Parts: sequence; C-alpha cells; structure tokens
Amino acid sequence: MKNIVIIPCSGDGKRMNSDIPKQFIKVNNKPIICYTIEKFENCELIDEIILVINKNYIEYFKNNILKIYNYKKIKEILIGGKERFYSVYNGIKSINESNSIILIHDGVRPFINPTHIKNIIKQTNEYGACVLGVKTKDTIKICSNKSFIKNTPRRDYVWIAQTPQAFKYNIIKKAYENYIHKNYIHKNYIVTDDASLVEMIGYKVKMIEGDYENIKITTSSDLKFFK
Repeated sequence: MKNIVIIPCSGDGKRMNSDIPKQFIKVNNKPIICYTIEKFENCELIDEIILVINKNYIEYFKNNILKIYNYKKIKEILIGGKERFYSVYNGIKSINESNSIILIHDGVRPFINPTHIKNIIKQTNEYGACVLGVKTKDTIKICSNKSFIKNTPRRDYVWIAQTPQAFKYNIIKKAYENYIHKNYIHKNYIVTDDASLVEMIGYKVKMIEGDYENIKITTSSDLKFFK
C-alpha cells in the first residue's frame, strides 16, 4: 500500500495582485510551493507526490524549481483544470495503486505540521475518510441571502476544515466519479473541498484536530504573516 499526496497548485494569484501565481512567490528566496512540497518530501510515510499545475507554468516549475531542488518523491506533474475540482480529479485518474491512501493538500498551505500528516494517514487507515481541521474560536451565524440571521449553531460542533484531507483510494475515486456522472458540476452544485463529495455518497468523514497555524496563503495579509 502507498500513501500518495496530490497537491493542486493551479491558482492564478488574482487575489494576491501578483504578476505570478501565489504558489511561486518567494519567501526568503524560496517559492511558497517548495515549503509545502518539502513537508511531504521529508515525511517518511509519504511514498509519492503528484503536482497539478496550470499548463502555462509547467515549464516554469520544471526549470525554476524541479531542476534546482531535485525532489525525489514527485512522480507526476500534471496539467490543472479551470477549477480545483478538475485539477484534483486529474491527479486521482493518474493513480493506478487502488490499495492506497490519497491525501489532497493545498499547494499554498505551507505550515502543515509533519505530525499531523502522519496522524491523518493513521486515522484514514481506520476510518477511510478524514479531514484535518480546527474548532472555531468564534460564534458562527447562519444567515439568509439578505444577511438576516437564521440560526446560531453550537460552537463546539463547528469546525474549520483544512488540508490535507485523506481518503482510501476507492472512496475518493467513487466520490469524484459520482459528482461527474450525476452532472452536479453543471447544476451549480458548488463544493469547496473534497470531503463534501465523499459526504454526498453517504460516507462518514472523520474530523482530525490540527492547529490554527495551518493557514492557506490567499491574500497579501497572509503573505505578510508568512514572512
């Protein structure tokens, strides 16, 4: 059995107001994506890394990152889709190891703790589908489309989902194929993480506690925090 991580990094960096995608912005003279890759490259439980990159930056990645850092575990460098969903599915389709744990991790989430990578692999072996996350510190309000409060869920039941999200291969493959075959993607059924697709096929997903530093670099303020 193998533990394989898919790292989608096809974003264009629009919210960062950058000339290059945010994953390639350098911090201390190293691209953000490198910090992320290295967490999995250096984890002894990870066997393979699959990167999914915007087609316009495939050569850039190979020439400016891969040749310099010479990562050993990168098995595939695939072309990303117009949405994250397509990018991750491209990664899943490239895997032939049916007896595997598949981790999916944001390319611009470089603060992942190696201990949490190991823990989510262990938990996924037991539960089949797991999501790293943290309990919210704030009170959450569910509102109508006109911004009136509809209800207030109990705070101890509310978690903020992060990545990696990890699944046994047959579960995540079935979840993605279900989404495609039932044409949800053309019915404006929006999903923002992989676990949502697994939930749609009726599979229970276990939340695994991570830490609050595991943020996704999305805005310029996030980048300042990183620096």
